[in-house]
Amino acid sequence: MLYDETLLARLEAGLRAALPAWGLDEATKLRLLTISENATYLAEDAAGERLIFRVHRPDYHTEQEIRTELAWIEALGRDGVVTTPRPIPTADGRSLVAFSDGESERLAVAFEFMSGQEPDVESDLARWYEVLGEITARLHSHSRSWVRPKTFARKTWSFDTIIGPAAHWGDWRNAPGLDAAGIAVLERTQGLLGRQTTAYGYGPARFGLVHCDMRTANLLVEGDRMGVIDFDDCGLSWYAYDFAASVSFMEHEPFIPALMRAWVAGYRRVAPLPAADEAALPMFVMLRRMQLTAWIGSHGETPTAQAMGEDYARGTVALAAQYLRMHEQETV
Repeated sequence: MLYDETLLARLEAGLRAALPAWGLDEATKLRLLTISENATYLAEDAAGERLIFRVHRPDYHTEQEIRTELAWIEALGRDGVVTTPRPIPTADGRSLVAFSDGESERLAVAFEFMSGQEPDVESDLARWYEVLGEITARLHSHSRSWVRPKTFARKTWSFDTIIGPAAHWGDWRNAPGLDAAGIAVLERTQGLLGRQTTAYGYGPARFGLVHCDMRTANLLVEGDRMGVIDFDDCGLSWYAYDFAASVSFMEHEPFIPALMRAWVAGYRRVAPLPAADEAALPMFVMLRRMQLTAWIGSHGETPTAQAMGEDYARGTVALAAQYLRMHEQETV
């Protein structure tokens, strides 16, 4: 789906027409913040009150999947687990509003506005990754104990749906910048990761409801507070996969081992992290890198994919070759 200027204009018009459901008039200022799976807008009324609106990509999440996400966010906030913007219902209590963009039906959700900035290399990332480890441990503890609604529905992020035959984000082979030699390296890596994830297993101690996208773009820091946003990809996956997702798009950076150590230290201050799970983190980083390579191929219209370009896929090949040298001779 191409988020061109024509479609974005239709989306804004449709969202603007839906604003009265939340008590906002059509003169409310709307500003597009991001385009990824969805389009995210900041709305500000004449009194300076601000809300965040997420307009969902069609044919990705079902209505019930979105409702399940919102139910978990509400529970996390109610139980004091993490600082995250709460969903804002309409004046008549609806959590979702549907509108047409002229071609497809869209679902819109509103959230509280949360102030803060994304942590970056200049802000002592390792320190923040210790905090993130603590937050992630609390999320996982809550996930294990949360009584899910009877209508629970979220995607499963397993090997098959991450980079396997049923991959939600498409085939990594379609990423720009891959040649035959690179594809051969990644195919060997895919086979190795398939064997490794099977050996690691899908038991309930290791696999459950996780955020799946706590990368720096989805973290907001202000003072000593770290907030977590965007549970759009939350689903059933390995708990350890949350670390891999947290280093998305920077898996190749030399500081990743330091972030991993900090995350593990923070996690263990809150909950146990068995040695086998810590040892699996590099495996999941490689798995995530291949998944994001597929994402760039299937989401070429997004600014993130365009910024990564062919260099990202070539970097994936380099990381995969290194991973193979380290692990291919192991008995799995």
